[in-house]
Amino acid sequence: METINWKVEGMSCSTCALTINKYLEKKGLQNIRVSLASGDVSFDAGTGIDRSQLEKGIHDLGYIVLKREGAAGSVSKVSLNRHLRYFLFCLPFTLLLLLHMVGHIGALHWLMLPWVQLVLCLPVFVAGMRFFGRSAIKSLLNGLPNMNVLIAMGATAAFGYSLTGTLLGLGPDYLFYETTASIITIVFLGYYLEDASVRATQRTLNSLASTQKTMANMIAFDDQHQEILFPVEGGELRSGDLILIRSGEQVPADCKILWGEAGADESILTGESLPVEKRAKDALIGGSLLVSGTVKAQVTAVGEESILSGIVRLVQQAQGEKPPIQQLADRISAVFVPVVIGLAVLTFIGNYFLLHQVAAALMRCIAVLVIACPCAMGLATPAAIAVGLGRGARRGILIRNARHLEAFRTIRRVVFDKTGTLTTGEFTINHWQATGDTSAERIKEIAFSLEKFSNHPIAKAITKEWRQSSATRWAKVEEIKGRGMRGETKDGEVYWAGSYAVAAQLTDDDSHNVYIVGNDRLLGFIDVTDAVRPEAAAVVSRLQAQGIDTVLLSGDRFAACRRLADSLGIREVLAEQSPGQKLEHVARLNAEMPVAMVGDGINDAPALARATVGISMSDASQLAMQTADVVLMNKGLSQLPAALRLGSKTFTTIKGNLFWAFAYNVIAIPVAAFGLLTPAVAALVMGLSDVVLAANSLWLYSKKLD
Repeated sequence: METINWKVEGMSCSTCALTINKYLEKKGLQNIRVSLASGDVSFDAGTGIDRSQLEKGIHDLGYIVLKREGAAGSVSKVSLNRHLRYFLFCLPFTLLLLLHMVGHIGALHWLMLPWVQLVLCLPVFVAGMRFFGRSAIKSLLNGLPNMNVLIAMGATAAFGYSLTGTLLGLGPDYLFYETTASIITIVFLGYYLEDASVRATQRTLNSLASTQKTMANMIAFDDQHQEILFPVEGGELRSGDLILIRSGEQVPADCKILWGEAGADESILTGESLPVEKRAKDALIGGSLLVSGTVKAQVTAVGEESILSGIVRLVQQAQGEKPPIQQLADRISAVFVPVVIGLAVLTFIGNYFLLHQVAAALMRCIAVLVIACPCAMGLATPAAIAVGLGRGARRGILIRNARHLEAFRTIRRVVFDKTGTLTTGEFTINHWQATGDTSAERIKEIAFSLEKFSNHPIAKAITKEWRQSSATRWAKVEEIKGRGMRGETKDGEVYWAGSYAVAAQLTDDDSHNVYIVGNDRLLGFIDVTDAVRPEAAAVVSRLQAQGIDTVLLSGDRFAACRRLADSLGIREVLAEQSPGQKLEHVARLNAEMPVAMVGDGINDAPALARATVGISMSDASQLAMQTADVVLMNKGLSQLPAALRLGSKTFTTIKGNLFWAFAYNVIAIPVAAFGLLTPAVAALVMGLSDVVLAANSLWLYSKKLD
């Protein structure tokens, strides 16, 4: 299976998104995501899928694939402003038709002639039907009528009534050409404003994507083995290339520093404006900015493999997901157009019998058709989700699925893992002691010689601090689970560096982290400490101030967990738990109230998957990151309270949008039915309704999260 990502133009309401979704489902595709707000369409396709046929099928539905990303990475460009082009084409004709409404027109009285008005209106009507009419017919054939059906019906009714009056010479009371032109022109303007507003909700994601496009100074060597520099576009770099990055330049791709030191501004990803000091062997993230120093680096990832591309892709996928609150709006949108058509027919019949005037009844009927707006209901959730996800990405909060953004508002308890979550996971030796006649150098030599074969964090800390120029040569060395490292020399001597289990027969003191045993004799012990994350206490305090319970759940010993919990103000401690026991505890706690689990290790993965929201750090194990619903960048907890508040405020914005969408239609349709609005004004109000909704979503950018 390969994931295909397309950008599709022409979706104007949730019905359009549903139409594309159903078409792709019929073709047997999986994991389909269609985002109305961004126009992104993604799906998993097998090797036998003909992409050109899929693209043609979407085109036949009335939409255009603007960008196609496949194996070849081909990109096709189409102007994004076709609504504006239609509006500018129609505007002059419409203004001429409206001149007679502004007062005495003198020498231009001929504009009132029926055949002149027909000639002026005809280009506008043809342009409108080319867009709205074609879309309406295709949506009807697909069994999912969209809002263009309403626009096409309203404009056609006004034009047909006027044309009948012109052909039969029935007089000016039958001429509503300006109504036809006004509806079409104003709706084109409304669509353009809607596009502009929705694009504004995508600005954070677009800024992330744009940082990937930069120039790079590539290092090469001539035949004299002298370094030469030549500029290349960042997109042309490949893994393994050598590059030079100077102060003030943008990092063109993910890379690893080989030489030099620098300060890097990584706020594009983490939201942290203070520079991060970088030196040899440290990683630089593509898109970050070097604010000081000069480095030579080797490219480690480019294009779709880069960290920034992964983040953009993650946010785009999340935008395509529908949270539970959107499902009601989608169900209403699916039947909205037929209901409005029925209301318009009732409006015509009721007004005709009430007023006994066909023209007045028809105008009110058209106003009902034009003012109804299913777009608002379709955009209510996607617009807010787009802003919420984008703002989270800017702050270093990566949310995999839109429904998790909604779930944040329900979280009343946060469960923390210990090592690597509340602590840094980077151990240091804080105390050690040799016993008997064993020398200090001998302890260090044995510990280093054994622990260098282990990947355990404590082993790495010991080998880092006690690096030896000479080491014991082992005839056999192995790591025994639950005990530690065992080494055997060619003379048959056996040494251990391990847990209390290897020294239980030799001492009753089980308070140390590593015991050094040689030939069944205790040679010494080593104690390490894991530094508490500097932001941990403040994060716990802020959560508790918001009324959120905190729990420490760890596989470490109870005494160490209790000390850490007391220092941070966490009351409930569940220590010495296996991965299976962690899963059981999270399931139990989750049954009491919605739980967010924060962890980083492989042993946390089952619990992360079971929690209402699973959260991991960006430096967590791959399994933990894959099972987590949210990833916190910048290797810290500081964004956790902000993530919870972002979820709550995004949900509040969604509710406000949905209230506006429903209230607008509930109020606007009766107002139009009773003749309080002309069709032209109704078209303008309909166009502005989506702008109001987008503006409310954009307000989310200004809401405080700290």
